[in-house]
This record gives sequence, C-alpha cells and structure tokens, in this order.
Amino acid sequence: MTSTVITGISSLTTNDPAHDRGRSGILEDAWIVVDDVSGLVIDVGTGPAPEADERRDVGGRAVIPGFVDSHTHLVFGGDRSAEFAARMAGAPYAAGGIATTVAATTAATTDDLTCRTRELWQRARRGGTTTVEIKSGYALDAAGEERLLQIAGDVTEERTYLGAHVVPVSYAGRTDDYVHLVCGEMLRRCAPYARWIDAFCEVGAFDAEQCRAVLEAGAAAGLGGRLHANQLGPGPGVQLAVEMGCASADHCTYLTDDDIAALASGTTVATFLPATDFSTRQPYPDARRAIDAGVTVALASNCNPGSSFTTSMSFVIALAVRDLRMTIDEAIWAATAGGAAALRRTDVGRLAPGSRADVVVLDAPAPIHLVYRPGEPLIDTVVVAGSS
Repeated sequence: MTSTVITGISSLTTNDPAHDRGRSGILEDAWIVVDDVSGLVIDVGTGPAPEADERRDVGGRAVIPGFVDSHTHLVFGGDRSAEFAARMAGAPYAAGGIATTVAATTAATTDDLTCRTRELWQRARRGGTTTVEIKSGYALDAAGEERLLQIAGDVTEERTYLGAHVVPVSYAGRTDDYVHLVCGEMLRRCAPYARWIDAFCEVGAFDAEQCRAVLEAGAAAGLGGRLHANQLGPGPGVQLAVEMGCASADHCTYLTDDDIAALASGTTVATFLPATDFSTRQPYPDARRAIDAGVTVALASNCNPGSSFTTSMSFVIALAVRDLRMTIDEAIWAATAGGAAALRRTDVGRLAPGSRADVVVLDAPAPIHLVYRPGEPLIDTVVVAGSS
C-alpha cells in the first residue's frame, strides 16, 4: 500500500458527525491520509500529521468533499438561449419548451452528443463535482431514450430513465397511451442502462396516477424511484414521492405543511434546484422551513439547456445561502452528503475513513468564500478517488 497525506488544511469538512460542528464534522488545521491504490480515505485528524509515502501541503486552504450533483440533464442537443431571453423580457416559464430540446437532440449525431456530454462533465469536474447523475428525457421514443442513457454511461453509473418527461407531439391528447409506452417497450429497452426512473409530475406533463404507474413499472424492473415534484405550483408530487419510497423529490419549490411533514417522516430527500428558480424567475423554495422541520435536503444544478444551463455547484451553494436561507455548513452538506443521500450512496459526499477520496481544495481558507466571493474561480484542485 502506498499513501499520501494532505496537510496544511485550514478547514476540513468531513461530513462525519463524529467530529465537532455536528454532521458537517469540520476540523481545523487538519490533515487527511489517502490510500493511493484503493483511492479511499484512510484517516483524517488534527495536530501532527502521520507518516505517508507522499506528502502534500495545501498551504492553509480549505478542503471539502467533492460535490455530488444528483440532478442533471447533461445529454442534449441544441440551444434555448432565445427562450431564456424571452423569459428575461417577461415570458413565463412552461414545461412545453422541452419539445425544442427533444427536436434538437433527436437531430444530433451520437458522436456530437457524446462529445458535448463529455465537455459538460469536464466543466463540472473542474468546478468540483466528482459524482453526477444524468437523466434521459430528450428523445421520448424507445430507441432515442436508450441512446441517451448509453451516452450518459460514458461519464456516470448514476443514470436515470426519464421517458415521462413531457408528452411528445405525436401523442398529443393521448397521454395514457404514451404512459403505456413509457412503462412497456421503452422501459424494457432502457432499464438495462439505468439505475433510476423518474417522471415529471406537473400540470402540462403527467398527473399523479400516471406518475404512479411509471414509478411502479420502474420498481418492477428493478429501478429506484425519483420524481420531479412541485416545481410550478402546489401539487401531489412530493407526497407521491414519499408514499412510493422515492430516493428524492426534486424541485420542491412549492411545499405545503403536509408536504413538509411527509418528507420529515419518510426517507425521501428534498432536492432543491435554486439555479432553476434563478433562471426561470420562479420563487425560491423555503429550505429553512424544511430543514427546521427535520427534512433531509440536497442541492443540485439541474444542468439543462432550458431552465438551468450551469454546471456550477458553487453558484448553487451561493444561491442556497443567500436566497434559500441556508447556512454555509448546511449548503455544503446538502451539495455533498445530501446529494449522496439523494442517490442512496454512502461512499461519496464525505471525507471519512473508508469513503472514496473525492477531495476538493478551495483557493480560500474557508467554504464561506464560495458565497462571499460569488463567481470567483475558487476551486483550486479536484481529486477523484485519490487521483487529480
């Protein structure tokens, strides 16, 4: 076994509640030892650093776990900047714009989509993201959805089948027939390439019973559940996600007291996507109320061309602290351990013995600088499984 010890860490966020500062487990003047062969964390601590084969001093910088971005749509073609410009001029956001991306994605070659997905993933990696989930949903036919999931597999194992994104034009007025396709032939082709299944539970997309059918079919095929819920207004999505045991309910922009009570009593993570609310001028969710009620929360980018074209989790964290009223410790936890919880992963999102050594060195002495200096390039080094 060969090992590397990283020293000179001003602030080390471990997300290990065994350490001080609650579940964030923040250690000051810290060190971390990594097994270079397995890519796992061996130990963390403060005081004199132990011996190791290699030593690296980060010079008083802060270290956090790699971001776990648990909600993205990275495989897509085309551009919706004109739609964004119209929205900034006052046009409302609506789910129907997805059809524009479906057309562009269908027209794109597999090589072009693969190249673009890799480019977006590398951009996310440079920004500190070390684990990413990617959804399909921009083809809406069996062969196309299968193709998108295969492309996503080039960069991640966390793939989500989202055939129930919107109803394609060819099925206008026949939503139940399309749901039958999503739960039948399309699912059979896509399930081998996915870990998760998702649906867009929203006016203009799919109602609760249609989403229930999708989630049940996915579960029968061995896929875990996720759900787009309560983005454009109050609705049944959040409580359906909890009832169905989904790993996450995503967006959660509009939460009633009953929604919050359901989330607090279950295992479903509320994943907030504040860059989407920024881009669409929707209200920001009341994360403070959810956290105070005991809801487990995550933060994710929702990178997509229509409503959140960013891979920057640093930007998401800045929005969460300023506009969702989260503390910096809560936001960092939600963007790392919270994202891991939303993917039901225990090996990422923390820096503790046995976890994967996904280490992000900030060009700053403390994580608050991600909010205090928004837009600055403060990601100094990104290490994934012990390798940079």
